[in-house]
Amino acid sequence: MRRAARGRIARRLASRAEPARAVVIGGDYQGLGIVRSLGRRGVSVLVLDDERSIARHSRFATAAVRVADLRDEEATVETLLELGERHGLDGAVVFPTREETVAALSRHRRRLLSRFRVPTPEWDVVRWAWDKRQTYELAAELGIATPRTWLVASAEQLDAIDGEPPFAIKPAIKERFLYATGCKAWRADTRAQLHARFREAADLVGAGEVIVQELIPGSGEAQLAYCAFFRDGRPSASMVVRRLRQHPPLFGRASTFVETIERPELEQVSERFLRRIGYYGLVELEYKHDARDGRTKLLDVNARTWGYHSLGQRAGVDFPYLLYADQLSLPVPDGLRAPAGVSWVRLATDVPTALTLMARGALGWRAYARSLRAADTESVFSREDPLPGIAELGLLPYLAIRRGF
Repeated sequence: MRRAARGRIARRLASRAEPARAVVIGGDYQGLGIVRSLGRRGVSVLVLDDERSIARHSRFATAAVRVADLRDEEATVETLLELGERHGLDGAVVFPTREETVAALSRHRRRLLSRFRVPTPEWDVVRWAWDKRQTYELAAELGIATPRTWLVASAEQLDAIDGEPPFAIKPAIKERFLYATGCKAWRADTRAQLHARFREAADLVGAGEVIVQELIPGSGEAQLAYCAFFRDGRPSASMVVRRLRQHPPLFGRASTFVETIERPELEQVSERFLRRIGYYGLVELEYKHDARDGRTKLLDVNARTWGYHSLGQRAGVDFPYLLYADQLSLPVPDGLRAPAGVSWVRLATDVPTALTLMARGALGWRAYARSLRAADTESVFSREDPLPGIAELGLLPYLAIRRGF
């Protein structure tokens, strides 16, 4: 950081009665949701990012710091500790918004606890979410349905796969693959495509990290998720949702339109998984409903906030603040559940997604207009906090190049 920038940050933090009590790593719309959740309650928040951030423009952000790199684990830890010492952030609660940051906080948790409150669990817990091979292994042990999955050590073993295309080719650990390709997974409609895609993925992440999986039919409307603040073996707050639309439509990197639903059986299996690993904190478990056999199958576990977590604030379960309050030993209610029928949209990605679906004949414009009219909250645009929405409009070309959305 430049010296002048450091001085401005120090002055902004000093202008508050207390130093920053939270550090949000990642200032996109997900980080913005955390900033607003805490800032509305008078919590001072520092936003840390290595990208051009919209959260820094929020009236609820106390200060913001942009650094060169938050993808490298050691650099992230050193940056946090340096900021903590320089700006007196002792006791601040750290909120990650990306997988690589979760890994950094988890693996170096004891070191970071010397200065911060780190709600991210230890690595022996997080590893079950970090690596899909371990996720699926534990799910099988617990009797939780997953897509048929094949782990192959080389392309020569692909012919032994006893399933039929189409297949999904995905990484066991998604970050390197995602940053290299901009995709969460690839589709293979033939055996020849399976071989070609497998070799491409193996060149990127190594053959041992490539998963071949049956492709469950359906797009966003078949995608479900269980979200919670989980502690002491039970949810203090929970929310079940359906992704009506996602970007891209097949292998969604991010939700674009989400609504809350009732699905008690999804709550039961998710809580069984989380109890088994002794989980604490905010978490999202992603599922896809398979109409062929009527089973809802676990796809992924995210040990952090998720993109649409601000839907919870509208639905009466303010996940970031509940975690923050628990970290500071403030009273936290138990058993909060989001009611069905509350919806969230991110227009910056939902509009292009909808246009794609309309071009394919998968969505009518009247149905789309009705869904927008019914939306209860938008991810970024807010009358009480308008600057992040204006900033996002200006950053759309940058985001398209940097992230693909």
